[in-house]
Amino acid sequence: MQLEIRPDPAEVGRARRWARSRLAGSGIGVDEPLAETLILLVSELVTNAVVHTGRPAVLRLSLPDAAGDAAVGETSATVRLEVADASARPPRPRCADGDETNGRGLALVDGLADRWGWNSEGVGKSIWCEVDSCSPQAAVRATCDSAPVAYGDLAYEAV
Repeated sequence: MQLEIRPDPAEVGRARRWARSRLAGSGIGVDEPLAETLILLVSELVTNAVVHTGRPAVLRLSLPDAAGDAAVGETSATVRLEVADASARPPRPRCADGDETNGRGLALVDGLADRWGWNSEGVGKSIWCEVDSCSPQAAVRATCDSAPVAYGDLAYEAV
């Protein structure tokens, strides 16, 4: 499933609402730590596309089949997020200093996702990340859902 994104900062909130509704429809409760992590990842990837390209983008969300995508006997399921845009410029992780308000997005994606990367796609690119619902990171997120997540000098409260 996918959502067309206009190059407008207001689209970030619309993308979060859209993703929440799709997660709820898939059986992932919007108040579960996994859903909150996925919504934060959507926010970061869409924000990067809107702010750094100034061009339309497409948010894609691939959810595990309700019947289970995992092989018999396995309990892992992967959620994949992708944001494709028409800019060929590759993502560039930054190291934000002190009080800087920008430059932490890809570091957050790296810390929260099980895997992430980018691919050339037509004249542009696609930045993607995956979260395994039964990964060690997901288990840690589930046990720490009420504790702040620290990154550098910032702390993000679980909501």
